[in-house]
Amino acid sequence: MSSPNPRGPESAGVSAVLALVLAIISFFALAVFGLGAVSIATDSDIIAVRGLGPLPGAFGMLAAVVAFGLTLWSSLRRRPLSYASALAVALATALTHLAVVWIGVAAASGDLIVATVVAGDLVRGGASAVLLVAAAIAAWGGIALRRTRAQHPQWPWEREDDE
Repeated sequence: MSSPNPRGPESAGVSAVLALVLAIISFFALAVFGLGAVSIATDSDIIAVRGLGPLPGAFGMLAAVVAFGLTLWSSLRRRPLSYASALAVALATALTHLAVVWIGVAAASGDLIVATVVAGDLVRGGASAVLLVAAAIAAWGGIALRRTRAQHPQWPWEREDDE
């Protein structure tokens, strides 16, 4: 005869929707902080093209958040849930940002060379690395929320016993 689990029933963990929302918020916060830190450390704008405006960068960040959310959502729904999928989420996020910024700069400036230079500056200047690391950290956190079976602590007398 086996004895019942002294720790009580297993927690179901955090729901996939809650883990996704918290991870998206974390990614955006880490990305904004990291890009600001890069801008301050290098004493230059992330996209420093005269007359371009903020739209290519804003659209790139919006696309990165959407790509992060969609790829993480597909990872959170898959079983078994693996931390290795955080790398795929991070790569998809960083590459989507780079591609959308390139398209936005090409559309705004009408020059493919300027768009390629801006994309190269994002990679060389560290902005793409910041987004890659922020996405990896936030995706790992979202996966950890979903995988762990955490629950709030209880004293022995707080548990409902079946006896």
